[in-house]
Formats: sequence, structure tokens, C-alpha cells
Amino acid sequence: MSDDASPAVPSASFAGDADERESARRLRRVLDNLFVFVGVLLPDGRVLEANRAPLEAGGLTKDEVIGRPLWHTAWWNHDPLLVDWLEQAAARVARGETVRRDVVVRMAGDSRMDIDFMLAPLLNDQGAVTHLIASGIDISDRRASERALARSEDRFRRAFEGATIGMGLIDADGRIALANESMARMFGYTQDQLAGLPVHELVPQRQRGAHREHLQSFMRQPALRYMAKRQELYALRRDGSEFAVEIGLNPMPDSEGQQVLATISDVTERRAAQSQIERALEEKTALLNEVHHRVKNNLQVISSLLNLQARHADERVREALRDSQSRVHSMALMHQLLYERADFSALDMGPYLRRLVHLLRETFLGASQQIQLSVEAPVDTPWRMDLPHAIPCGLVVTELVTNAIKHAFPNGRPGQISVRLGGRTEGLLDGADTTPQGERPWLEVADDGVGLPVGFEPASARSLGFQLLPLLAEQCGAVFSINGESGTRAGLTWNRDSLGEAHG
Repeated sequence: MSDDASPAVPSASFAGDADERESARRLRRVLDNLFVFVGVLLPDGRVLEANRAPLEAGGLTKDEVIGRPLWHTAWWNHDPLLVDWLEQAAARVARGETVRRDVVVRMAGDSRMDIDFMLAPLLNDQGAVTHLIASGIDISDRRASERALARSEDRFRRAFEGATIGMGLIDADGRIALANESMARMFGYTQDQLAGLPVHELVPQRQRGAHREHLQSFMRQPALRYMAKRQELYALRRDGSEFAVEIGLNPMPDSEGQQVLATISDVTERRAAQSQIERALEEKTALLNEVHHRVKNNLQVISSLLNLQARHADERVREALRDSQSRVHSMALMHQLLYERADFSALDMGPYLRRLVHLLRETFLGASQQIQLSVEAPVDTPWRMDLPHAIPCGLVVTELVTNAIKHAFPNGRPGQISVRLGGRTEGLLDGADTTPQGERPWLEVADDGVGLPVGFEPASARSLGFQLLPLLAEQCGAVFSINGESGTRAGLTWNRDSLGEAHG
């Protein structure tokens, strides 16, 4: 019986050993496939086992670590302070404690890795420490992110504190969570005194009700608001004095709720300077207005004197005086329009030419309907010209229309005289005009009269008006041209070269 039974014991023992070996192999495969660093130490700190991950990361073999104290292995011995800490930590864990710390260990190629390291005791059924279990997780990426965040926060802090304008972080309840030194100095507080202070305490009493509503509205629908777009605001210092400010708002959502970064600039001096400039501008505008008014009146006086002189002159002299009077009317009308419109930078030539032609009709034709005069000018886009160019331009139109009235329709012949403006002035015709070549501004005076004699040249004409035309064209920065076939067409054309010469 006993002989039959005796072989059963070794068979059961062999089966148990096989199961344990298979279990050990499975455990080894599991450990070797973990990315976590795992090691088993004896209570005195010598390495008994290590999984594949730390060995491969460190470029080590088992023979280089097994049996050695963990703090003497290549992972740790690059730093004497770290060696001392780990040796003492192992002694504490051997007494039943657990330690955990972020450490920097050496890896393959003498590189470094940040790991979250933990050393814990393994107890038997009696509560005695039989082994120490070391584990570590690679936290290099996390530490790199933390360092980058710390650098970013440091840059923000230095920029925040070093800003020359006031900056404050306002929380969702309207309290100041953070304020820089410039803001504290601006309002007469310390930074600690501003922290937690309701922001409406910095607003004059008369504006606090509206300020609360604006703040609540902004927190519901936050949007970037630049200083330049803000209305005129005032702030309240700790001593009760008020000062002018501009405020910009930048929403900064936070895990604890909506926050807003307010940038505050004291603009008291700038507002004072701006008010002074505006007063000076008003004074100069009034002075220019008076100058144009006086010039217009003086020209009208000259026109009246010419008219008086003409009463006692013969026909030829009377005609010459009337021509001079029409030129004076042209200049006086320009100053009158500038005075009426209070815009001294430029003149809209369309309304000016309509009134000028009306004056010339009254001067030379009276109630006669023999000759029809018309003006065609852009309506939607003003055809504007600066004053230095506009005065000679008006004189050119005066000479051309006057000459057409006098000579284009002899013997009571009826006819038509038209003044036309065309092209584009890009808002203002001056010495810096950049209008494309195909849309250059032009002015034309045309009639359907008898035309000019064959071979006629303005420069050789005996008439003073025709002799003046090329000079006036040059003064207004244009090229003068004239065609006497099938009536007469004369006018001015502006281009970049002629404008540049005139402007210079």
C-alpha cells in the first residue's frame, strides 16, 4: 500500500514546481512588458530583480546591477547627494516606511531622466519586511511642461510687474485678483491693498451704477476692447482725486470663472495737451475764416473801383476793365466759398464753377439768351482741388469763357458754351496725386462757335488773357491745350509729372 502510494508524492511536488515556474515566467513577461520601472531589493538594498524597461533605458545588463546596492548602480551614482538620500531611504523602508520623490537618474549615453520614484516594503504574513519594491515612472515630459509653464509664468510676471501702464486682473465678481506696481502707484494704494478690492471702488461715485452694469454686461459677453475705442473715462484715487484714463479689456477665461485683464493708462496730460491743440486749432480756423472773409471783401472793393473807373472810360478801356473785374470776381468767389464752407484745405470745383459761370453770364450777357452756358461736373464724387492750384484754374476758366462769349459768336449768332470736369482726383487734386493714368483729372471749356484762325497760337496772341493761359496752366500744375476746329475746345490736363513740378 505504502509502496503503491509512495510515487504519488514526488509527482505532486513536480507538478507544483512546474506551476510555480510557469507562474514566475508569466510574472517576468508581464514585468518586462511594462513601461514602468520595477525592481526587487533585499532589505539591505541590494538589487535582486529588475524588469527590462529600466535596464534598456539605462543601457545596462542584469549582471551590472544584480547583487549591488541600488544607490551604487549607474542609475544613481552620478549624484552623491542622491546616493546618500537613497541609502537612508532604503533603511527607512526596511523599517516599514514608504518613500516617494521625483528624482533625476542617469540613462544610456549619460543622459538624464526625470522619474516619479517610489520605494515600498513587502511584508510576509507575520508583518516582517522581506523585500523592498522599487518603482519609477518617466515624468520627463511632464517636468518639461512644468518647467515651460514656470518660465512662461515668470515671463508673464516680469512683463506684468515691469509694465509702465497699470494692469489688473479682475475676477467674475468684479474684484481685483491681481494688480501690478504701476496700477497701485497710479491709484495711491499698495498691491496688497488692491488685492480683493471691488473694482468699482476705483470709479467716481457718480459713475458707479453705470460701471456695474457695464461690467456685468461684459462678463456675460466678453470681447476684446482696445483703449482707442473706449469712451472718455475717469478714475478715483485713494485720496479722492479724479484723473482721466483710457481702459482696455482683454477677456481671460479661467477654470474658476471668467476673468478680464484691464490695462489702465493715465491720460490726464495727453487730454490737457489735446484740449490745448483743439483750442489753438479753433483759433487758427477762426483766423483763416476771417482772412478769407477780408480777402473776399477787399477783392469786392477792387471790383467796385474797377466798375467806377469803367463809367468814365472809353469803350476799349471799359472792356479791359470789365475783363479785369471778371478775374477779380473769380478770385473773390473762391474765397467766399472757402469762407462759407469753413474748409480751408481744398475747394469742390463743381459748385465753384457753376457760380463762376453764373457771374460771367451776368457780367457779359446780362439778360440775353443768345448764348447758353452750362457746367458738367461729377455729383457723387467731389472734384476737389487745393487752393494753390484752384486759383489759377479758376482764372483759366474765366479767360476761356470770357473769350468764347466775346469772339465765338459774332453778329448775334446763337451758341453753346460748356464747362466740363472729368477724371478722378482721389478726393483731392494736389502735388501728390496718384490717380491712375487712364483716369487723370481734366477740365475743358468748349463752344460751337466760329473756331480759331488757322495757325493760331495762344503765346502769339495780342490778348492779355491768351498770353496768361500757359502761365496759369503751369501754376495749377496742368498742361494747356487748345483746338479751334468745329468750334473751340480748350482745357487743362493733369498728370503726375506736371503736378510734381507745380508742387515743387
